[in-house]
Amino acid sequence: MAFSIQKIFSFLKLFKQALTGEIKDFTTGSINRAIFLLAIPMILEMVMESLFAIVDIYFVNKIGIEASSTVVLTEASLTILYSVAWGLSIGVTALVARRAGEKNFKAASNIAAQAIVVGLFLSVIVSIIGFIFPKEILLLMGASEKVAQENYLFTQIMLTGNIVIVLLFINNAIFRGAGNASIAMRVLILANVINIVLDPLLILGIGPFPKMGVVGAAVATTTGRAIAVLLQFYYLFNGKSLIKLTARQFVIQFSLIRSILNTSAGGMFQFIIGSCSWIFLAMIIAESGTAAVSGYGTAIRICIFTILPAWGLANAAATLVGQNLGANQPERAEKSVWRTAFITFCFFAVVAVIFFLFGEPLMRFFTNDEAAIAAGTECLHILAIGYVFFAYGMIISQAFNGAGDTRTPTYINLFVFWVLQIPLAWILAKYLKMGPTGVYVAIGVSETVLAIISIMIFRKGKWKLVKV
Repeated sequence: MAFSIQKIFSFLKLFKQALTGEIKDFTTGSINRAIFLLAIPMILEMVMESLFAIVDIYFVNKIGIEASSTVVLTEASLTILYSVAWGLSIGVTALVARRAGEKNFKAASNIAAQAIVVGLFLSVIVSIIGFIFPKEILLLMGASEKVAQENYLFTQIMLTGNIVIVLLFINNAIFRGAGNASIAMRVLILANVINIVLDPLLILGIGPFPKMGVVGAAVATTTGRAIAVLLQFYYLFNGKSLIKLTARQFVIQFSLIRSILNTSAGGMFQFIIGSCSWIFLAMIIAESGTAAVSGYGTAIRICIFTILPAWGLANAAATLVGQNLGANQPERAEKSVWRTAFITFCFFAVVAVIFFLFGEPLMRFFTNDEAAIAAGTECLHILAIGYVFFAYGMIISQAFNGAGDTRTPTYINLFVFWVLQIPLAWILAKYLKMGPTGVYVAIGVSETVLAIISIMIFRKGKWKLVKV
């Protein structure tokens, strides 16, 4: 009994250390302990990120399927932006983690400042396009004329205010690479609390607040993210974290920017490849009607709610790989990846069972439209089959990225998503007349193939020799 109580206290102490971020060096000690200390705040960070989509779609679905389809199609168009932001964050995490492993935190801070400069430049371009062409973007994504005319303000706000999305990604990548994962978690908790409070007030017009409908979701989400970004900069500039920024570091350094872009380019293309695939899939499904889009979009958000926490584990693996390669411990880096992948495999196996058993109740929680419920339930059931395989593909891809080898997962994604997934989805959905079902099957097949290829290449070990 005393032994059990002691183990409980030890666990609680370790959990507290994970949340507070007391330990930032993961190149020594137990690998399992390192995974736990990094993964807990990163998992919570990803849960917080996924809550944005879940909360928005929950309240927007109460307006109607036209509103929810607007959110789905806008998010699909934003996937290119997410791809660039994710790609930048991959490169930033790899570079900062490597410098952190070398204990060169001044160089890591310079990398952080120049990454922010790059992110600001790219976000301005997207803002201009989003402000001028919101209706055209919705129509291009397959929205009806009515949806584009009535709900374009949502798209305009989300795209014009994209700067907060980009900065959230980049700044949290800086914290993760340095081992400050708990800070990344805290800022997203704040952003979500604000979004959860403002969403119903602004969407439904509760109390003195105006009833803004789907536009209220855009205002709430952007406001929450903007305040979170301000908190990030407080941590980065107040000198209390490992990464300490000063104004003079924001003078453009082209050599450092080239290094960031070279390392990030592969990551950007990885997610652009995957995002373009999701856009094509959304366009194929859009041909089946608004209800199909709404059901698919809601189901995907449920999936994201489970996938993003697993990305927390993947990000933990990337940080462990980067820091341990920086400390010249490649074998420790490899062991960290395999152990993290197995943990993620077990997690996805549980999620798959839940999707099979409770797919329809999950859909009914978010929408009352029977056609959307049917489409979303089928999506959850089919995607669950490939879920367990997806665990290894996700973790190993991030391990490559953490090592600075962003080209390998780029080539893998190019083959799996463009050569396999898109043609297979088109053939099944249109040629074999399977409709949205064909798209779901194509997703499951391609994710399984991704995992198999990633494992085969990872075992060769060339990623251990990459210099960044």
